[in-house]
Amino acid sequence: MDTQFDFSIAPATPADVDAIAPLFDAYRQFYKQATDLPKARAFLRERLRQGESHVFVARELSPDRAPIAFMQLYPLFSSTQMRRAWVLNDLFVTPVWRRRGVARALLLKARDFARDSNAAELFLETAKDNEAAQGLYEELGWEREAVFVKYNLNLP
Repeated sequence: MDTQFDFSIAPATPADVDAIAPLFDAYRQFYKQATDLPKARAFLRERLRQGESHVFVARELSPDRAPIAFMQLYPLFSSTQMRRAWVLNDLFVTPVWRRRGVARALLLKARDFARDSNAAELFLETAKDNEAAQGLYEELGWEREAVFVKYNLNLP
C-alpha cells in the first residue's frame, strides 16, 4: 500500500467490480465509446473471473475508501525474447484526482508487477492528443515508437 499519498493501490478482485465499473465506463467514454455500465461491469467481472487480466484499483484513504482510479493489464508473450510481456491497456484517473500522483503511482505499480512476473517489457498505446499522459510516460522511461504512438518499457 502506498501510504505516502492520500490513496492506496491494490489488486482488484471480483468483489471490486461494482465499485470500479463506473471508472471503466468513464475510461471508455474518454475514448469516444457510448456509455454502457452493465456491459462494462460484465466485461470486468469476466476478465477477473477468468484470470485474463490484472486490474489494480486506487482508493482514497478515507473511511468510505472510494475508488479514484484503475489500471488493467493483459498478458502477452514475446517470442523473440521468449518471455512474458504485458499490455497496459487501460488507465483512468477521475478528474478531481488528476495531477496528484495517482497515474504515476499506477504506472510504477505496473512496472513493479511486470518485473515481479519476469516480464520482458510493458506496452501501451494512447491517443495522439493525450499529451499530458505522453509526457508522464516519457518521464518514467517509456520510449515512443517511430510509427505509432506506442511506448515500450524494457525490464531487466
